[in-house]
Amino acid sequence: GGRRVSMPAAIIDPTTADAAAKSAAHRYHLLRAATERFQRNLPALDDAQRATAEAQADQTFALEELVLRSPEAADVVVAEPTVEQSFSEIAGRFDDPEELDADLARNGLDVAGLRLALRRELTFDAVMQRVGSRRAAVTDTDARLFHELHSDRFQTPERRAARHILITVNEDYAENTRDAALARAEALTEKLRDGGDNMVQRFARLARRHSECPTAMEDGKLGDIVSGQLYPEVDAALFALAEGAVSSPVESEIGFHILLCERIEPSRALPFAQVKDRIVGALDKRRRKEVQRAWIAELRERAAEPA
Repeated sequence: GGRRVSMPAAIIDPTTADAAAKSAAHRYHLLRAATERFQRNLPALDDAQRATAEAQADQTFALEELVLRSPEAADVVVAEPTVEQSFSEIAGRFDDPEELDADLARNGLDVAGLRLALRRELTFDAVMQRVGSRRAAVTDTDARLFHELHSDRFQTPERRAARHILITVNEDYAENTRDAALARAEALTEKLRDGGDNMVQRFARLARRHSECPTAMEDGKLGDIVSGQLYPEVDAALFALAEGAVSSPVESEIGFHILLCERIEPSRALPFAQVKDRIVGALDKRRRKEVQRAWIAELRERAAEPA
């Protein structure tokens, strides 16, 4: 349970209690800003980082205050088990309660203040969810139209089945100096282009015999590759090859690569049925945010109005 009674309610000053809760909440926002922006606790921040964290905390705390003072927040009640679960997730990062207490103290908080801050945060989230639920539902027509207008977003990437032969560069060995490695790679490229049996078979045979990459055990197979998976120079060379073509030696930071583009699987459009759920989810999230932003803007306008 989370019920804590330290003194009779009649002698608690509500103004003082509210101020204490806000102070703890602001400190929590400050700590959260420090850990999110700099992955550090407050004492570890330098002056510039501290100023940045304080500016962010001021903004997020002010927004939280605005939302919690709104009429929509008046009847929102966060159940004690929900607060306890949120608290337990934080406490579980520490070996024992004493370690948690010490860490909180270093950051100007205590367990009671943390619980207050978490309750405010959970209430804020609940209010925002309630406001977001006012959004218009995404219809099948909405989703289909988005799919048609943004078809470029729903494509499978081009894939290339590739093999390579690697000749490494290591200046400690005469046969692997840069010049020697390049000469070996160029000689292998000439062998591959001389003709004869099937190119894939010829490449596989030479990869097993000469490649200094573990893929030599699999006839030089790199598998199905999408752009961005290989060293930049190697990637560019592979995706410039025609199907069935062999590259000239391509230098990367580990040596020289000879590439075979064995097969090209072109990019293709994904059918609507396959991406419908993703589109509906994205549009629904966007609409929720739009409703929330408009509501917050309205709250700010009201707050700015003269009394």
